[in-house]
Amino acid sequence: MQYLIRYSEIFLKSDYVRKRWEKKLLENIRKFGISFKFKIDRGRIWIFTDERVDDKLKRVFGIVSFSPCLHCKLDELDDFILSFCEGRLNVKTFAVRVKRVGRHEFTSKDVERRLGSMILRKFPNLKVDLKNPDKVIYVEIRNEDCYVFDEVVKGVGGIPLGVEGKVVSLLSGGIDSSVATWLMMKRGCKVIPIHFDIRPFGESSVRKVVDFLRLYDPEIEVKVVEHGSFLEEVLDFLRRKRLESYTCVICKRRMLRVAESIAREEGAKGIVTGDSLGQVASQTLDNIMVIDEVCKLPVFRPLIGFDKVEIEEIARRIGTSSTPVKCRAVPKRPTTKANLERILEIEKDLSVY
Repeated sequence: MQYLIRYSEIFLKSDYVRKRWEKKLLENIRKFGISFKFKIDRGRIWIFTDERVDDKLKRVFGIVSFSPCLHCKLDELDDFILSFCEGRLNVKTFAVRVKRVGRHEFTSKDVERRLGSMILRKFPNLKVDLKNPDKVIYVEIRNEDCYVFDEVVKGVGGIPLGVEGKVVSLLSGGIDSSVATWLMMKRGCKVIPIHFDIRPFGESSVRKVVDFLRLYDPEIEVKVVEHGSFLEEVLDFLRRKRLESYTCVICKRRMLRVAESIAREEGAKGIVTGDSLGQVASQTLDNIMVIDEVCKLPVFRPLIGFDKVEIEEIARRIGTSSTPVKCRAVPKRPTTKANLERILEIEKDLSVY
């Protein structure tokens, strides 16, 4: 089986970067358990396998589209195209699309007209429809080589996983954090998910999200951090001081502390969260500033400008789902404008720090 693989942003890079990214893309394809040989021409990669692997290629970041294809030499194209069309043109209308790379004495349009006329002579019941055909026969001519196909399968796009290095991601098990993590993976980040186990204040549903992320990175592993005992002690202290409104801010600051420690151990360059500005109390601009003060690494929030409907639309499109995680430690009236000096005073008296 031969596949023609297309990418976009990789093509725009310098020769050095492009070759490095192409190598990473091929490494990532192999991580899906695909055994193949390959050939590279600028803007295109061909892989040769013993089986169809469409479902796997659809999930490889960096692939814009791909086509199962057949190969022939330029001087064989006329006979080859008629053989290729056998059993494939059980439709009313068709079109031929040709792309050409190299120096030739003909244009792409010349080849389209010639091949289209040949097909009409062999299949007289067909009609040509250049605007909205029932079937398209594609031909890519590269110097003396021709690649013929009738499918263009959309890939996930983005850039190859890992070319931008590592990040850690706070993975709650909800939709927001899973979408944020996926978006950073699409932009070339190798993600290390961190899940904070808040039992007895809520049940974890992170396994479903991790299984989803493994569809795009088979090697992904989640790190689970026990967080329930921290919340118990914090809540007991804050209730005695009648400062329950600060619970969420102090909770998120501890999460960033732990995440930063893990990030430095793993050589990660930042921390990812699923925050959307103003969506909940801990995600107001004032509280985000106070929460981020605890961390020196950059905190990436790919969903910061999205509303809930937009996030859910992305989740449906990429196929992730989750059971909403309800934290029973959240106070009835959480603060939306935490004061940093006050938070620092509270944390000084907490034995968990």
